[in-house]
Amino acid sequence: MSDEIPEEVRSWIGQERYQEKGEFPVEQGYIWTTCASVENGNPLYWDETVAQEITEGPIAMPTMISLWFRPHFWAPGRTEVAQPLQVHFDLKEKLGLPEAVMTDNTIVFGEPVRPGDRLETSQILHSVSGPKTTKLGAGRFWEIEVRYRNQNGDQVGAEHYTGFGYNRAKKEGE
Repeated sequence: MSDEIPEEVRSWIGQERYQEKGEFPVEQGYIWTTCASVENGNPLYWDETVAQEITEGPIAMPTMISLWFRPHFWAPGRTEVAQPLQVHFDLKEKLGLPEAVMTDNTIVFGEPVRPGDRLETSQILHSVSGPKTTKLGAGRFWEIEVRYRNQNGDQVGAEHYTGFGYNRAKKEGE
């Protein structure tokens, strides 16, 4: 593996890419279904009176932030496969690293996400490391930020990912 990062990939660093609007509005039914799936009985998410007192109205669980950008497997008129975190998949392709794992994820929360919000997102590649070898194989680490904003332009959150793309280490006898 070359130490050199391709110019195209270097040009992505620090650039806001894949500015997208969510395919659907934040919806109360998704919030209740998510809470039910993990048995989260916090009245903030179930009781409008409690939500009004604490957060001036209903909100989504903050940890649901990326759910609103998980594309449906199919949508009318879609001609290409939609993937969340597209910069990650672009890096795998351009760097010739077919395998990848996320090694770290940090979420920073901003304004609450509320039913009816139409969220927008963008992705920023912050860095790509030189070649590294781990037990998984030879590859590179990269850092990606995903920014989330509501329809008013308010930041509702940001996720910071560290990924490791690699070529699988060959085992003895392969």
